[in-house]
Amino acid sequence: MTAQKDIDQWTEAEARDELARLAALLAAANEAYHRRDAPDLSDADYDALKRRNADLEARFPALKRSDSPSDQVGGALGEGFGKIRHEVRMLSLENAFEDGDVADFDGRVRSYLNLATPLAYTAEPKIDGLSLSLRYEHGQLVQAATRGDGETGENVTDNARTIADIPQRLTGAPSVLEVRGEVYMSHADFAALNARQAAAGGKTFANPRNAAAGSLRQLDATITAARPLRFFAYAWGALSEPLAETQSGAIQRLAELGFETNPLTRLCHSPAEMLAHYKGIEAQRATLGYDIDGVVYKVDDLSLQSRLGFRATTPRWAIAHKFPAELAWTRLLAIDIQVGRTGAISPVARLQPVTVGGVVVSNATLHNEDYILGRDSKGEAIRDGKDIRVGDWVQVYRAGDVIPKIADVDLSQRPLDAVPYAFPHSCPECQSPAEREEGDSIRRCTGGLICPAQAVERLKHFVSRAAFDIEGLGAKQIEMFFADDLLPVREPADIFTLASRDADNLLQKLKNREGFGDRSVTNLWAAIDDKRRIPLARLIFALGMRHVGEVAAQDLARHYQSWDALAAAVDLSRPAALAHRAADAAEAEERARAAQENRRPKVKEAREAAIAALAVLPEATAAWQELITGDGIGPVLALSLSDALANRDERASINRLIAHLTVLPPEARATSSPVAGLTVVFTGTLEKMTRAEAKARAESLGAKVAGSVSAKTDILVAGPGAGSKAKDAERLGVKMIDEDAWLALISGA
Repeated sequence: MTAQKDIDQWTEAEARDELARLAALLAAANEAYHRRDAPDLSDADYDALKRRNADLEARFPALKRSDSPSDQVGGALGEGFGKIRHEVRMLSLENAFEDGDVADFDGRVRSYLNLATPLAYTAEPKIDGLSLSLRYEHGQLVQAATRGDGETGENVTDNARTIADIPQRLTGAPSVLEVRGEVYMSHADFAALNARQAAAGGKTFANPRNAAAGSLRQLDATITAARPLRFFAYAWGALSEPLAETQSGAIQRLAELGFETNPLTRLCHSPAEMLAHYKGIEAQRATLGYDIDGVVYKVDDLSLQSRLGFRATTPRWAIAHKFPAELAWTRLLAIDIQVGRTGAISPVARLQPVTVGGVVVSNATLHNEDYILGRDSKGEAIRDGKDIRVGDWVQVYRAGDVIPKIADVDLSQRPLDAVPYAFPHSCPECQSPAEREEGDSIRRCTGGLICPAQAVERLKHFVSRAAFDIEGLGAKQIEMFFADDLLPVREPADIFTLASRDADNLLQKLKNREGFGDRSVTNLWAAIDDKRRIPLARLIFALGMRHVGEVAAQDLARHYQSWDALAAAVDLSRPAALAHRAADAAEAEERARAAQENRRPKVKEAREAAIAALAVLPEATAAWQELITGDGIGPVLALSLSDALANRDERASINRLIAHLTVLPPEARATSSPVAGLTVVFTGTLEKMTRAEAKARAESLGAKVAGSVSAKTDILVAGPGAGSKAKDAERLGVKMIDEDAWLALISGA
C-alpha cells in the first residue's frame, strides 16, 4: 500500500500524531543542517519529510501545526556572520518521488493556467551543495549571501570572492543582477581535502556537501580560499532588467556573462521527455564527479512563471524530482520516550550508527505504541505482525515515506533475552497519567502546565523564528533559564521581567555567570525590549495553541485586528463551540448505533438535537460562524482556540504576557486598490483564470477572500454553476457580479 493510500485512511488523531513527529524531526534536521553543517538526514530525505508533512496538511488542513515545516524555508542563521536581507526571497522546491508525480505537476501547472496545450520545461541536475546568492551592481560583485531562512542570509561576501567559478566583474550585465546557484565540492577535491585534513590532524568531513557548507561558512576567508569550492549558476533574484524571455534563455545569458552552468540542462516539451532526461542523468550519476540528488524541472516561459507565482515557501512553476533512497540493517540499542509541546508521547529508536545513502543514522521514529507492537491504526498487522524489541536487528528505511524509520525486523537475529517493550502509561517527565483517547493513536501527558517537558517546549516555540524571534534567546538559553533557580523563566511573561529581576538579584547577576558578560547581557535586555511591540499575527502564533499555524494566525489577525477583539469573539462563541463538540459526539454515536441496527444514520437529526439541548444563544452562534468562516480556520482549529482561552490557567498566563506588550494590528496589504479592505467570495466556474489565481490576485490587492458568504461579505463573484452561495448572497443582500465585472473592477489596480 502506498504512503498516499495510507494517509487517505488515517484518522485525525493519527494525522495529528504524525504531524507532531514530523515537526520534531524537521526541527532537529534544520539545526543539524543549517547551524552545524553536519546533517543526519540527506537533502532528499529532508525534502521527503517535508512532502509527507505537506501531504498530511492537505488531507487534514485543520490540523496544521503552529510550527509547521511547510511555512519554513532554510534554517536559523549561524552566529558570527552579518545578515543580508534578500530583496527577492530564496525559496525551497516542491518534490516529486514517483514518475506519476511529474505528470501531476505538469497537470497542475496547465490547470492553474487554464492551458490545454503542452508546455516546455527546463530539466537540470539538482546539485547537493549550499545555496548562494551573488549581487552585482554595475558589473561589480558587491555582496554574497547564503539562503538562511529564505528572507535573510549570512554575509559570506569575502568567502565567495575566493571561489574561482564566481566572477568578480561582469561585462554587459544588467546594472543590478542577483545570480543564484549552488556551491559544491567535487568528489576528487573532497577526497584530497580529507586526506590533507587527516594528515594535519584536523577535522575530516562526512561527505562533499558538509565539506562545501563548512568551507563557505568560515569566519576566516583564508580558510575558504584554501578549500576547492565550485559554483553552478541556475537562477536569479533581483534584476534591473530581464535576462531573457525564457528560463533556458536566461541560463544561456548567465553562461555568456562568465558563470558556470550545468551542461546537462535540457529543454523538454512533455512529461515523457522530462522523465527520459531524468533517467539519463540518473544513469550518469556515479560518473559525474559531484553529488546530485535529483533533477529540477522549471516552466521555461518566464511570463508563465510570473502568472503561476508562489505558495508560502515554494514556487508553483518548479519541482525537484528526487532519486530513490536506500535501506540498511543495524542494531536497536534502546527505545527512548520524548514528550512534545502538546503532551504527545513519542517513542524514538536509538540505533547503532549506520550509514544509509552517505548519511549516518543513529535515531529513527517508532510512531506510537501500536507501531511498536506491529499493528496499524485499525489493528491490522504491519511487518507481518512482528513487534520491535530492544536488541533487535532492524532494517532502517530512508525514502520518500517516513524517514528514517524501522521498516522490518530480522527475527532470526533476535536476542534470546529480548522482551516485549512496555509502553509507559505515565509521563516520564512529570509522572502524570499518559492517556489515550478513543480513536487516537498516541498517548498524551495530562500534566499540562505542570509538565516541564511541555512547558519548556512551549517556551522554545515562543521564542522561535516565526514567533517572537528574540536575538540571543534561543532553545539553549530557554533550557538554561527554565532550570534556573535565581532567574527562572517558566512562562512567556517571565521573559519580559528578566531584566528587572536581574536588577533586584543581590546574589549573582547574570553578567557574572559563565557564558555571559556585560555586553551580552545588555544586548539580551535590548533584544527583549525590542519585542515588547509585536504584530498580532506573531503573538497568536507564538502562543503555541494546537492547530494554529502561521497562516491561520495571519488570517485571524487580519479579521479581528486586535487581541482584545479576537479574545472577546472566542469567549462569546464558547457555548456554540461546546455545542459543536456535542454535535460531533452525537453524530459519532448515531453512526455507531445505526451500524449496529443496520440502518441509515440520521446524522442531521442527531446533530440538531444535541445543539438544541444546549440552547445556545443566537449571538454565540453568530460569533462561532464568524470564527470558522475564514479560509483555513474550520471547526477543529476554532475548537482548539476556544479550549485554550477557556482554560483558566492558560488564560491567566496569556493575560500576564499581554500586560508587558504593545500588540500591533496587521498591516494592510494594499490601500489604494478598489477592493482593498473588502471581503470577497468566489463561486461557480471562472473561465478566464483559475480559482487559485483569482484568490491570489484579490489578496495581493488587499481584499480578504472568504470561503463562504456571510453578512460581512462585500462582493460575491459568481461564475457559471453558482449554487448555494449565490442564494445566500441574494438572501443577505450581498452584491453579486460576474467574472468580467470583477476583472473590470480590478483592472489598472
